[in-house]
Amino acid sequence: MKRQLTHDDIKAAVYGGAVLGGGGGGFVERGLRTAELALQVGTPELWSADEFAPDALTATVALVGAPAAPDPLVLPTQLLRALELLRRDLPRPLAAIHTNENGAETTINGWFHSAMTGLPVIDLACNGRAHPSSQMGAMGLHAEDGYRSYQGYAGGKPGAYVEGSTGGRLDATSNVVRRASVEAGGWVGAARNPVEVGYAVEHGAPGAISFAMELGRRFLADGPEGAAAHLGGEIAVTGTVRTYRCEQREGLDVGVVVLDDAAGTTLHFVNEYMALELDGERRAAFPDLITTFDAEGQPLASAHVTAGERISVLVAPAARLPLSRTMYMPELYTPLEDLLGITFAPASKVLADA
Repeated sequence: MKRQLTHDDIKAAVYGGAVLGGGGGGFVERGLRTAELALQVGTPELWSADEFAPDALTATVALVGAPAAPDPLVLPTQLLRALELLRRDLPRPLAAIHTNENGAETTINGWFHSAMTGLPVIDLACNGRAHPSSQMGAMGLHAEDGYRSYQGYAGGKPGAYVEGSTGGRLDATSNVVRRASVEAGGWVGAARNPVEVGYAVEHGAPGAISFAMELGRRFLADGPEGAAAHLGGEIAVTGTVRTYRCEQREGLDVGVVVLDDAAGTTLHFVNEYMALELDGERRAAFPDLITTFDAEGQPLASAHVTAGERISVLVAPAARLPLSRTMYMPELYTPLEDLLGITFAPASKVLADA
């Protein structure tokens, strides 16, 4: 199905994305602003994947960086510049674009691009929930022999602005863009990893944008409890933040939240929440969804948690989320486990399905 995105879609997409952000995926205010701007300057369109030939070329549009960085800036014009740099290097034209993940800002990735270029956004994400590493959002391309990654990037305030394009191995090009985000003050917009639509459907999360919008409408109607019920989860705990630590490491927010409740609730995060522990025992771990809400019931990013505030924690099982195959590739968890000093990688998908 092809349809024009409207103002009625904005809050549903942004708030549904914020819940699926699991502590990452950007911020509600910026997501609302960017989506509104997209509809002011043009008419972005959302197409289902079956509107394209399987061999049509699509590429990921994304934000890369650490949300809690002290001085980040990515302007809509910089998002377009990243796409322009990517398209310049490609061997054939793009037919569409898609987002890397669901999040408050990332669910609407591509709306501004679509409004300005006419490229449709596919109702598909590399992953239906937010994730911290570029390889997690690359639909298993790191395991594809001979795949060459192309990536364009741009971002930063005038004194720190960087832009460029890179091509080569997926891990190497992703490291270049991650480093660029640090030099830019925290974030860059990226356009990357061209693939055929058929590959994206098989290895990504088709329908992820509609999924976020449906969740967003439930959240807007019924709050965190409604979102939890919609996802087959629960509000696992509510308490006051006793300890909050966050530092930028390797272009990511890395830290811990500890509540003052009797269970000593502890949340570990690398941008997104990676693990939840109650009474010293593991209650949930990525790719399960762990999301925090403030005292007013609004989605709260890990970068915005503060000591002394009261928060609630939603937990929903991974099985209820539209996920990429990368969520069950344990090797992609090793850098995150090293950053946190804990283990939480799931079994491979083959073992998980056995």
